[in-house]
Amino acid sequence: MGYRRVAGASSAASKLRSGSQLPLAMVGEGQTVAVARVRGAQDLRQHMSEMGFVQGAEVKVVSRVNGDVVVSVKGATLALNRDMAMRIVTC
Repeated sequence: MGYRRVAGASSAASKLRSGSQLPLAMVGEGQTVAVARVRGAQDLRQHMSEMGFVQGAEVKVVSRVNGDVVVSVKGATLALNRDMAMRIVTC
């Protein structure tokens, strides 16, 4: 099934449809990606949502070491360990 770009659609929304997804722990330093989804229990997904990790949110990887990442999301700078970063699926 192909997707076509709708006039005025945001770049994050178009990225969600592109198909290539990667855990945040594997995104390179300096790259900006969009959140596709957060995997885990409801309470974890709610907590991550409150921190800004919602579908379509743009996340910039500021620094990464062995899967641990420092990211910028919605104006906040946050550090996530590898386990948490693996739960955030990006595109």
